[in-house]
Amino acid sequence: MAGKKYREAAKEIDRAVRYPLSDAIKLVAANHVAKFDETVELAVRLSVDPRQADQNVRGTVVLPHGTGKVPRVLVLAKGEKEKEASEAGADFVGGDDLIKKIQEEGWLDFDRVIATPDMMGQVGRLGKILGPRGLMPNPKIGTVTFDVAKAVAEVKAGKVDYRVDKAGVVHAPIGKLSFGEEKLAENANALLSAIARSRPASAKGNYIRSVAISSTMSPGVKVDPGAVRTVAAAA
Repeated sequence: MAGKKYREAAKEIDRAVRYPLSDAIKLVAANHVAKFDETVELAVRLSVDPRQADQNVRGTVVLPHGTGKVPRVLVLAKGEKEKEASEAGADFVGGDDLIKKIQEEGWLDFDRVIATPDMMGQVGRLGKILGPRGLMPNPKIGTVTFDVAKAVAEVKAGKVDYRVDKAGVVHAPIGKLSFGEEKLAENANALLSAIARSRPASAKGNYIRSVAISSTMSPGVKVDPGAVRTVAAAA
């Protein structure tokens, strides 16, 4: 059952209304219930069938104002690439030693994993551990690369991965409430534009069906998808 503060906040939001993005962000900010700096998230429902390989929407975007959290980055590499990763600011750098630590000790004190292509033979053994947690390196999102310095810098700067789930919805963070309305709106538009550019050729009708915004502990606010489509189309 929802708490008293949540129920009070929910009364301020008309569930039948789809608000302009800026108004939706104001409502979320005005009706947050937690004492900590809540994360703000977008949920974007797409007119795709994720069961079809050609409609499995996935990509990345560097949010202009970051996410409010500096992720702990693990780089799996060897030789000169280890040094390059360390100099770029990676939190953990190694090869077979760290792979073994993950396998045998269940070590998972990191938020993102980047690997060089020549390490993927060994990294593949971690699929059952990293895969379900969304941590497996993937060339499609730039986390399998020899340019580890660039990859680390982008992740540290606020690079967000997005992927449609089985229900056809993309969930992704766009920052913290403390960012303020303007920065949250700019981050939201960057994410929505990236999702729009990821539209599969086979997607029919209105690609972006609905959008909602919420913070960690607050009720969601529906966003006018028509206005969102206009912004996305202009990107």
